[in-house]
Amino acid sequence: MTDTRLALDGRAMGLMLVLCLVWGFQQVLLKAAAADITPLFQIALRTAVATLLVGMVMYRQGITFIGDDGTWRAGLVVGVLFALEFFLIGESLRFTLASHLVVFLYTAPIFVALALHWRLPAERLAPLQWVGVLGAFAGIIIAFAGRGTPTGDLASMLWGDFLALLAGLAWGATTVAVRLTRLAQAPATKTLFYQLAVGAVLLLLAVAVLGQTGFKPTPIAWTSLVFQSLIVSFASYLAWFWLLRHYLASRLGVFSFLTPIFGVAFSVWLLDEPLESSFLIGTALVCAGIVLVSGYRGSKPGS
Repeated sequence: MTDTRLALDGRAMGLMLVLCLVWGFQQVLLKAAAADITPLFQIALRTAVATLLVGMVMYRQGITFIGDDGTWRAGLVVGVLFALEFFLIGESLRFTLASHLVVFLYTAPIFVALALHWRLPAERLAPLQWVGVLGAFAGIIIAFAGRGTPTGDLASMLWGDFLALLAGLAWGATTVAVRLTRLAQAPATKTLFYQLAVGAVLLLLAVAVLGQTGFKPTPIAWTSLVFQSLIVSFASYLAWFWLLRHYLASRLGVFSFLTPIFGVAFSVWLLDEPLESSFLIGTALVCAGIVLVSGYRGSKPGS
């Protein structure tokens, strides 16, 4: 079957810019409110709230929650991957800086491009894109290795960085699973509902098992919960899955390099996080790699 997804147009680029701003800022709020409510508990609660909101949208649209379209098995898979990604994000923020998390998390487009290269002819990587892949992974190595021998807090930060990178891999796996299953043709709300519903159950269970249920009802805690639930987990994810249905997945990363830039800027500005030279160099290489992989059009048909 011919893939009718489009290259990026003005509408998609504008929407991606807004999403990058939102996603870059969310890590800062998660970290800022961590003293009052753990990042993992914030993520679990926002996921549960967003599940209810998306369920209401599906009901109003007349979309069945399971039905006979054969999507529920794929829905369980992406739900588990979604939960894994955000479990890793929540735990990562316990050990590392928000600026580090946002950079390593947004390596996801690289993993997506590599996976789809082997599965979909329309998404095969050109030689210049392979240069971008190698550059991005070189940036990851520099960001990790440029800080010397890990001791004390540095060892914890490196562990948090590693969890963030695994979260990026899990996000990439989720995107690939959506593209390569019946969910690729399902309504965006249904795909999102599967992820949120399964994710909410697993994440709340993880919070309970780990004993991270403490909550101080401070203004920053409530601000973070409202923003995470309504803007991030509800509105931005609906927009993301709509984009996945209409545009080539590897092309959607063309602006994703802005997310780590926004995230680092917000973290330094609002959280006073320090910047190491090796991390800056690694970030620049990762972002350049994402641009090459996701932004290259060359002479490929339909690009």
